[in-house]
Amino acid sequence: MGIRFGDCELDEARRELRRGGALVPVEPQVFDLLAHLIRHRDRVVTRDDMIEGVWGGRIVSESTLSSRINAARRAIGDSGEAQAMIRTIARRGLRFVADVTELAPDAASPVPNAAPPRQEVRFCRTGDGVTLAVASSGKGPVLLRAGTWLTHVEHDWTSPLFAPLLRRFAARHQLVRYDIRGCGLSDHDVGDISFEAFRCDLEAVAATIEAPQFALVASSQGAALAIDFAARHPERVTHLVIIGGFARGRHRRGQPAEKDKAQAILTLMRQGWGDPRSAFMRMFSSMYVPKSSPEQLHWWIDAQRATTSAEAAVRIREAIDEIDVTDLLASVRAPTLVLHGRGDSVAPFEEGRLIAAGIPGARFVELDSDNHVVLEGEPAWSRMTAEIETFLTV
Repeated sequence: MGIRFGDCELDEARRELRRGGALVPVEPQVFDLLAHLIRHRDRVVTRDDMIEGVWGGRIVSESTLSSRINAARRAIGDSGEAQAMIRTIARRGLRFVADVTELAPDAASPVPNAAPPRQEVRFCRTGDGVTLAVASSGKGPVLLRAGTWLTHVEHDWTSPLFAPLLRRFAARHQLVRYDIRGCGLSDHDVGDISFEAFRCDLEAVAATIEAPQFALVASSQGAALAIDFAARHPERVTHLVIIGGFARGRHRRGQPAEKDKAQAILTLMRQGWGDPRSAFMRMFSSMYVPKSSPEQLHWWIDAQRATTSAEAAVRIREAIDEIDVTDLLASVRAPTLVLHGRGDSVAPFEEGRLIAAGIPGARFVELDSDNHVVLEGEPAWSRMTAEIETFLTV
């Protein structure tokens, strides 16, 4: 059910806030805080209540909490001075005081294209005999997404972490994506897990695309695969988009601290893969999506369980840490857009700059985000999607 208060409507199922009929972009944690206050509007919500309900009990600084409260007020047209909707109760907490009307499902604001678009999943075989799952959705110019670890073509299609961007791509393109070997619906019991093997995967999927040319989008270690493919097949790639990518794995960055971090991750991974109570899960989520909501964190844990085993995850990570395609950057001829979050701790900001500086004519866009996976609703989301859509239409 939707909730109406003042000139605002909040729909938790669709995770949307509207004000005066217009969609208001809000960060996931701000949305969750607002929803939590409204759900518990019959009482004062303490600081501990907010931290437990919105952040799942994780440690949150006073400045972070204050900034989210202020953002929630701004989103609904309130302020710390007016307190017409969110009232501060001195030394106790907050209370949502605006009059609320619950809306029947059919009374909520209509959402265009709310139903998930259809996708087809088929299979192809690589040159070394591995079966890969390949998903295709949407119509228009082909946009191929280079494979990364921790994907599942079916699971990702409904994930609040990944689906918003994937569906946005599919609204304007024929989006083709796949699970690399060892992940998702592709073969898990494989002998070779290496950069050369991942290259083989991308080559096999590209061979199934009938269009002579296509745009290539990549994130994380998929960026190295996309760079490699674009350098060796310039006749096939019309555009190259890299989001939060790196050309060098942790072992190739010439920094002892990066190697130490890689080993620590592998050790924790072996012990806590897919376990929400593990030290690995806390570390993993704080690195990849530090600004995630409880719902998004839950999906992140589920993605680990659905995608691959701890053993395969470790093998894939070890291969990723050895990647180095810096010698290929100057050979890329496709128009290139590189986007990178300023606070990304998985792919350091300098890695994004290195890619953009090395590819002739590449355009670099700095995103105001700490997340490795930029989330729908955070400020960087709108800029990222607008930049990509504009670039792909040129």
